[in-house]
Amino acid sequence: MQEQYRTVAREGVHETEINRSRFICALAPAASEQEAQDFVARVRGEHPTATHNCFAYVIGADAAVQRASDDGEPGGTAGAPMLQMLLRRETRYVAAVVTRYYGGVKLGAGGLIRAYGGVVGEALDALGTVTRQRFRIATVTVDHQRAGKLENDLRATGRAVRDVRYAEAVTIEVGLPGADVDAFRAWLADATAGTARLELGGEAYGAA
Repeated sequence: MQEQYRTVAREGVHETEINRSRFICALAPAASEQEAQDFVARVRGEHPTATHNCFAYVIGADAAVQRASDDGEPGGTAGAPMLQMLLRRETRYVAAVVTRYYGGVKLGAGGLIRAYGGVVGEALDALGTVTRQRFRIATVTVDHQRAGKLENDLRATGRAVRDVRYAEAVTIEVGLPGADVDAFRAWLADATAGTARLELGGEAYGAA
């Protein structure tokens, strides 16, 4: 698995005009291929009179799923350069739709490639990207007496507290970089005088 990946920080839209044609790039994070397809369908629904609604998306930290569509533009001049821009910028779990309203001036194949790829790059710059880091999920169970101080200590040492649940005991879910597990185990024993229980779960991605 990838140690980290980048994705778009938020959903948003960036527009540019090239030779009287409007190019509107809508970008969104997408956790699955279904989410990406739903986003594409939604944007197409918002622009039913557009000349083209071309799309590209990359799903998976390792970019396992890659799809693109020219939506009627000459083959390879829209979806492919959009996809290449997403990959070149190392973004994952992201969907892009570029809506074009034709302005009467033909751009030629090279012009289209530059326009479609370029507006995706501009949209990524405008919306920003975030890095997601691979974590091991660790669940710490501790008594109520020590829970408040432990939670504060975890946050103070920069560890990612994902969830805190209060029941008979308190469980605190923490995201740990894989290399930090042994050191964390020792730190936890020291911080709680050996009273806390640590269970290691699966892996997930979270904010770096």
